Amino acid sequence: MKKKLLSFLLLAYFIFNPVLNYAAETESLPNNIQAAETTQSSRYPDYAKMYVGEDKHEKFNRKMFSLNMKLNKYIAKPAHILWSSIMPKFGIDRIRDAYNNIEYPKRLASCILQKDGEGIKKETLRFLTNSTIGLGGLFDPADKIFKVKPTNENMEQALCKCKMNSGSYFVMPCLHSCTPRSLCGRALEAALDPSVYLASPITSIIKFGLMLNRTSYMQPLAHMIETTYADPYDIHKKLFGIENYIKNSNYDRQELLIEEKQLVEEGHPELAEELISEFGEQSNASGLKNDNDSLLPLADAIKPDIILDGYNKQTPVIDSMKTAFFDDKTINKSMWNELSVWNRSFTKRIKTGSVSITEGRAPYQFKYLLQKDKNSPLMIFYPSIGEGAGNHHSIVFAKMFYDAGYSVVMQGSHFHWEFIKSMPEGFAPGIPYTDCEYIKKVTSAILKNLEEKYDYKPREKIVIGTSFGGIATLFVADSETKNNLLNIDKYVAISPPIELKYALKQLDKNGDEFDKNSPEVKDKTALTAAKILQLYDLKDEKNFKLEKLPFTEEEGKLITTFVLRQKLSDIIYTIENPLNDKKNDIYKMINNMSYQDYAEKYLGLSIDNDDTTQTSLFALSDFLSENKNYRIYESIDDYFINPEQIKRLKEISETKLICINCGAHLGFLYRKEFLDNFKNLVFGSNKNS
Repeated sequence: MKKKLLSFLLLAYFIFNPVLNYAAETESLPNNIQAAETTQSSRYPDYAKMYVGEDKHEKFNRKMFSLNMKLNKYIAKPAHILWSSIMPKFGIDRIRDAYNNIEYPKRLASCILQKDGEGIKKETLRFLTNSTIGLGGLFDPADKIFKVKPTNENMEQALCKCKMNSGSYFVMPCLHSCTPRSLCGRALEAALDPSVYLASPITSIIKFGLMLNRTSYMQPLAHMIETTYADPYDIHKKLFGIENYIKNSNYDRQELLIEEKQLVEEGHPELAEELISEFGEQSNASGLKNDNDSLLPLADAIKPDIILDGYNKQTPVIDSMKTAFFDDKTINKSMWNELSVWNRSFTKRIKTGSVSITEGRAPYQFKYLLQKDKNSPLMIFYPSIGEGAGNHHSIVFAKMFYDAGYSVVMQGSHFHWEFIKSMPEGFAPGIPYTDCEYIKKVTSAILKNLEEKYDYKPREKIVIGTSFGGIATLFVADSETKNNLLNIDKYVAISPPIELKYALKQLDKNGDEFDKNSPEVKDKTALTAAKILQLYDLKDEKNFKLEKLPFTEEEGKLITTFVLRQKLSDIIYTIENPLNDKKNDIYKMINNMSYQDYAEKYLGLSIDNDDTTQTSLFALSDFLSENKNYRIYESIDDYFINPEQIKRLKEISETKLICINCGAHLGFLYRKEFLDNFKNLVFGSNKNS
């Protein structure tokens, strides 16, 4: 569950958003679940404090967290790599399932203490079915054949139901995050494990093997936390708190998505319409809303160049989440676990390089994969705001281009903590006019590194940028006309904000709509995360297809705000570089700072003045009107732009701006209509693709 929850958090606003009010259908939570403080004085929610309470032992906890990371790096991970290279993924999964089946007594005891008759029936049925038909639990016919889902109960949930308070948050050696209640739960689970009472060398070896097998699943999570976030401790604390809240609220056991699943499997369009009617008023095919909520005729705004037939529009915020459907299931395909040295999936073949940008600062790390042809064309990717070099969208684009004969280079967003650490002291990203010079410097260093190391000299270079990376792409293109450093042949910007100041206001708008002091924010955030996890499980089922997301505008904004504010938090944390005894204070500042506040404090950029020469695509009017080596893709219902902006940009760029009738912000990436146009545009000029 933890791996899936973190994957959800990492996909930024890629993943979905809810508004079906299930809160009315659930029992009110016992008071002890609300042990963490929910009343907040900050402008934006402090999710760590919301879910685990005041971190009274932060200094100790951070030291233990650092120790655990080192123990994992030097002891646990090498053992997991060895094990994963001996045992294929199929075998690891079977051992895991068998061990889960053996843990039936702890789940049964938890259900009994909670007086959960349905849970008792499910767990017993699953145990008997999997122990017989499933060959001792090696397989899960209870789920696959009889559709009896596991409840995944533990003893902490039983203690919670018995109104035991959680206590203070701790990080313990080897145990990671815990509370006194969770430790008591683990002790009770150990007492229910029959192997505890069998002391023999063989038993010990078997238990060690089972533990090694089980903990190997946590390595991708540990890697994500360590490499994706500026402050791994803080995100780990949030992750623990949200997961615990979901389990202790029994949200993981409720069939939150059963209606939506039935809509998909049984195909009832009338039920779908009834469900969607709860989303409220939406932008429609006849017009677009501007800032004053007046409706502009679509014909007067802009005529689309690409029509997405049967898109099933919802609201722009929710439609933008459909960018999660932009995927390639083959990128991680392998019979071996991703830790195995034998894993040769596409993702594992991608290499990591580093270049020194600023003396005395950290080297900048990038991802790349070269063709055998030393003159193969090259695709350079600039991702969306806050994304690292190895983010999912970058890898999907990389696979697309690599299969077409391109070598690929993936940089991280310049609005990312790793980029800042490689820049001069005091650098703060956010003004495209100045950022593009640093971006060019990084790209130039990467190209020089690859040429020296592999004698690689591409015959063609193309830069692709999405969202914030898209606006960077166009500013780099303009800069190159004045100082040609990179020799780029073509630029493609997908969903770039047209006026950055306007986009910043939109970034803050969603978060400013909530009452941060309301306990409902805590409950709704956890409920939304639980829904996403259930949808994550459903998406791998055979013939499962979802064209409408079963979430509301309100919950969509909740999760979008959560993820985007985490990216801002990483940036501010890195710029401020707080001392160990000041780390708690930095989050008090972060939770009171909006994107507009960031722009004013660190960039000296006033959102309300009229000067847009450094932040707007209209500052590039000469380049956009005179050059032909670029293309821009924009959806006309993108909530980071408005009709007036896109109409003016069309007048300047003419046919070089390709407008899409819907899909909001990047929510059209997965659609065939877009992909066909995009591939024809890009690969059409490369005869060898």
